[in-house]
Amino acid sequence: MSIILALDSSTDACSVALNIHGDVHQLFELAAKSHTQRLLPMVDQLLANAGLSLSQLDAIAFGRGPGSFTGLRICMGVVQGLAFGADLPVVPVSTLASMALSFHSQYSNINLPIVSCLDARMSEVYWGLYQIEDRLPILQGEESVSSPESLIKSPTFQMLEDKFVAVGQGWHYPSFSQALSQRNSTNLAMEIYPNAESIAKIAAQAVANGQIQSILGTLPVYLRDTVSWQKRPAARRQIQID
Repeated sequence: MSIILALDSSTDACSVALNIHGDVHQLFELAAKSHTQRLLPMVDQLLANAGLSLSQLDAIAFGRGPGSFTGLRICMGVVQGLAFGADLPVVPVSTLASMALSFHSQYSNINLPIVSCLDARMSEVYWGLYQIEDRLPILQGEESVSSPESLIKSPTFQMLEDKFVAVGQGWHYPSFSQALSQRNSTNLAMEIYPNAESIAKIAAQAVANGQIQSILGTLPVYLRDTVSWQKRPAARRQIQID
């Protein structure tokens, strides 16, 4: 049993959760562009409500991505400060996995493969296929970034036929609507966001298995690491000159 603080700000949603020996409490807000103002106060509020201090935690879990570049960096910065200050290990958790578990927690009667999908902007999506096993999301294959059209044409999507659940706001693209309607699929849950509650539940199993790590060297997972680099040709030229 463990006490785990979990944070996520990978999308427009901002959430913090405490998993106290399996009893999970969450604060969740849709707070686009307000993560820097909301994340730490939410941590303070949740700890105060539970009568706990950082020193009483066993680990800090966080949504490690994929997701918004800015949102992931904000969360990473807060986690670094908290983990360094309290000398705590961390547990990075996939945001796509947290979405799959969140759906399963709400609709446990639906036992189908889950394709979590987030809008990656630039006409692309982040996505991953999950199967729930022993109340945990198990990734099938790899997390990917691609255009909606490439996802539709992928062997993974073709293999699933109608027997899956489409989870997340990444499914808003028109090409997805057409593809899902052609399959007569009704298993669409776009309201599901990455959230700290699911991250805290996944992290509890990781802590029990000893799958914790130092904050040193822990990085977000963008899946599309080259984008910000490609947007900065002046920076590249400066480095080459230096």
